[in-house]
Amino acid sequence: MKKRLLAALMVGAMALTMTACGSSPDGGAETGGDAAKAGKYEVGIVQLQQHPALDQATKGFRDKLSALVEADGGTVKFDEQNASGDSANCAPIVSGFVSSNVDLIMANATAALQAAQSATADIPTLGTSISDYGTALGVSDWSGKTGTNISGTTDLAPLDGQAEMLHELFPEAKNVGLLFCSAEPNSRYQIDTIKPLLEEMGYTCTEYAFTDTNDVASVAQKAASGSDVIYIPTDNIAASCTEAIANVVLPAKVPVVAGEQGICQGCGVATLSIDYYELGEITGQMAYDILVGGQKPGEMEVQPAPNFTKMYNAANCDALGITIPEGYQAIEA
Repeated sequence: MKKRLLAALMVGAMALTMTACGSSPDGGAETGGDAAKAGKYEVGIVQLQQHPALDQATKGFRDKLSALVEADGGTVKFDEQNASGDSANCAPIVSGFVSSNVDLIMANATAALQAAQSATADIPTLGTSISDYGTALGVSDWSGKTGTNISGTTDLAPLDGQAEMLHELFPEAKNVGLLFCSAEPNSRYQIDTIKPLLEEMGYTCTEYAFTDTNDVASVAQKAASGSDVIYIPTDNIAASCTEAIANVVLPAKVPVVAGEQGICQGCGVATLSIDYYELGEITGQMAYDILVGGQKPGEMEVQPAPNFTKMYNAANCDALGITIPEGYQAIEA
């Protein structure tokens, strides 16, 4: 009898121990402490190009994932590579990650994610700085989950909010130029979404699409000549060419409302933007949940940025004589 009682007590103690070391109440692995034990991981990072928004997303990702894994006694090694703004360079970078059999791929920007999608259906992959996953992945009936090895975070700010901000700042404007890169599917998605919203407000909208960095300045010149105000969506090529755009629009006295902070800082006057470092941190948390917590990317909802902020470029506003109303935050130089 004593032996049976002792065995029962031992079983009960083991059950309590297993419960204490299980998942957090929300279904994900607990972070830090003894709740989850991390191992050694290798993560490949492919970033389309170098500019502030994408750089901050990558930094946030690395910082968050490193902190979480190290808190659990593990280590993570990053193989970070940049495609230098050429989409074609993403494919060989990702192929190298697949050959190395990395534990996870982080793809920063649409072209990087598309390359990863083509290269592997097995290695867990997280995107970040992606405006619309349905467009990026070619999914017509997008539901928020991929059902594959892919998930991630989206940097899409509310396009209706951006349209309302443009109207708040420039209610008397007549013609809005929509300046974007035709080679970026997510840019096309944003333009197709915001254009009817602006037209409902009474604006006449004209599209000005450039194909790559070589014709940005000439197309921007056409946009400046035919527009009272220009809208530029979250667009990687535009973000890499803000100096060229600024050299056109500022002398022409045409304000630019931008889809994200980096473009606004370079050539714009205002934006409704996210914190890309924060977006990267969310992506890093998702990577931890996959690597340590055992979650499957295809079952994870794509996560949006939690906060959106009205911001303005003080120097460009001063140069154009624009007074920004209350409720906007100045972009730090």
